[in-house]
Amino acid sequence: MYSHAFSILFVAFLALMLAVRFWLASRHIRHVLRHRAAVPAEFAEKIPLDAHQKAADYTVARTKFGLVTLLVNSAVLVGFTLLGGLQWLSVQVFGATGGGMAYQIGLVVAFALVSGAIDVPFDYYRQFRLEQRFGFNKMTPALFFGDMVKGVLLGAALGLPLVWVILTLMAKAGDLWWLYAWLVWTGFQLLVMVLYPTVIAPLFNKFTPLADESLKSRIEGLMTRVGFASKGLFVMDGSKRSAHGNAYFSGFGANKRIVFFDTLLARLSPAEIEAVLAHELGHFKLKHIVKRIAMMFALSLAFLALLGWLKNQVWFYTGLGVSPIIAPGQSNDALALILFMLALPVFTFLFSPLASLGSRKHEFEADAFAARHASRADLVAALVKLYEDNASTLTPDPLHSAFYDSHPPASIRIRHLNLAAQ
Repeated sequence: MYSHAFSILFVAFLALMLAVRFWLASRHIRHVLRHRAAVPAEFAEKIPLDAHQKAADYTVARTKFGLVTLLVNSAVLVGFTLLGGLQWLSVQVFGATGGGMAYQIGLVVAFALVSGAIDVPFDYYRQFRLEQRFGFNKMTPALFFGDMVKGVLLGAALGLPLVWVILTLMAKAGDLWWLYAWLVWTGFQLLVMVLYPTVIAPLFNKFTPLADESLKSRIEGLMTRVGFASKGLFVMDGSKRSAHGNAYFSGFGANKRIVFFDTLLARLSPAEIEAVLAHELGHFKLKHIVKRIAMMFALSLAFLALLGWLKNQVWFYTGLGVSPIIAPGQSNDALALILFMLALPVFTFLFSPLASLGSRKHEFEADAFAARHASRADLVAALVKLYEDNASTLTPDPLHSAFYDSHPPASIRIRHLNLAAQ
């Protein structure tokens, strides 16, 4: 009875998620196309009509492609669960390994490889058709597949030991395994933050110290004013993959570094770069990054505690199309992990607006911080250029934006900055 009820609940939430996402996407497409013919009045003197229309077309194309991807991913989800795909994969791996930890690790690896293989054609199309069509792609197929191989090898090097530890804790650490697993997961995430700037990121991109002494002096002056210590200022060769521009912090604790995409430096003036960096520094000084990390750790603890209960419920497996192994010395822990990762996004989707709301609040606060420590006018000018260069629509559907967007729409964001100056 519980199994049947859980299956119905899963299907109901999946259908609700699909209905909401399609409804929001259709609203977004209609709204963007309705405003395609004219640049919004507040941007009319700053952004040409052809750039505005390019952003509208890019947004519509990405949204439509997102719907296709959503349909395929939903079909794959149902195939893995209710249609027995994961059950079949489990039987094959069990037959090849004979059970035990080899089966547990093998099932996770097999699932990851199948899922990754399904994603490859969509990633390729996104890069070499969608991004290429709008002039953003700078990658070659060799670089695309090279990145993919590096990602697989890196995932294996970092992920397999972690999976082994988690599965071992699930099997041998008793009822509080989820707490010990959370401590391991937290330590792992912190370690990756430390290793990322100097070990992981250089596997994919080249980082060179910022050579422009005038710009370097300006940025160091800003960091001194706001009390930020960095291990260095670096330029990343983002242009070998994409025409999109960005800047970000990486690292943790004393290992922090500031990274600029070369595309960003080529487009913005020194004063505008300073203003963009002041915004990023605002996230750090206002403890937004720490708050996000703390929230991530708190949610992971709650979800692991939930998994700790679910893994002992037979209906959790059978309700999602899997027959748990009932045999001495055998475990269903890998099945539980995979099923939990598959089902969780379906049941938590409706909470997405809360995360978006919190992120947009932080963006407003970081903008205000930047306006206090750099030029508000330069920040506005930089934002307009970035919206234009990245083909970000100036006219998103308000409801779609409220549900998904981590950053406020351009008009609202700039209006806040202008009102703060009055």
